[in-house]
Amino acid sequence: MLKELYNETRQHMQKSLEALEHHLSTLRTGRANPAILSGIKVEYYGTLVPLNQVGTVSSPDPRTLVVQAWDSSLLKEIEKAIRDSDLGLNPTNKGDALYISIPPLTEERRKDLVKMVKQHAEEARIAVRNIRREALEKAKKLEKEKHLSEDEIKRAEVEIQKITDEFTQKIDQVLHKKEQEILGS
Repeated sequence: MLKELYNETRQHMQKSLEALEHHLSTLRTGRANPAILSGIKVEYYGTLVPLNQVGTVSSPDPRTLVVQAWDSSLLKEIEKAIRDSDLGLNPTNKGDALYISIPPLTEERRKDLVKMVKQHAEEARIAVRNIRREALEKAKKLEKEKHLSEDEIKRAEVEIQKITDEFTQKIDQVLHKKEQEILGS
C-alpha cells in the first residue's frame, strides 16, 4: 500500500519536473533552440495549428534556426506568425525556407530571463511540496482507516520527505543549468 503511494508521489513529482524542463526549453537564451518556436501557431486553411504540424524547425548552427514548411505556400503565414509572436525574432524568407538569426541577449534581458527561470523553478518547488502534502494526507487517511500503524506512518513521512528532497534537488539542478546557459552564452 505504501509502495503504491511512494510510486504515485514520485510520478506526480516527475511530471512537475518535466513540465518545468519543457517550459524552460521554450525560453530564448541567445542560442538557437528549435523549442523556442514550439508555441507558435500558424493559420492553415482558416485554423490555427502548431508550427510543428506544418513544417520542421532545425538549428544548423548555434545562432540560426531554419524553418522548412511542408507546403511552400505557407512560408508567408509562418513568417507572419513568428514576427507577430513576442519572441522578437525577424525571419528572412529565402524562397525555400525561413532563416532566423538569433541575436545575442543583452545583459538586461539575461537578468530578466534568470528572474523568470527562478520564478518557474519556485512554481515547480511549490507543486512538489503540494504533492508531498497530498501524499502525507493520504498516508494519514490510511492510518485513520486502521490500515497502517503509527510507526508505519512515521516511516512513510520520512520516505515521502526523501522523495520530496530528491525532486527539489533535481529542480535546483535544472535551474542552475538553465542559469548557466543564459548567463554563459
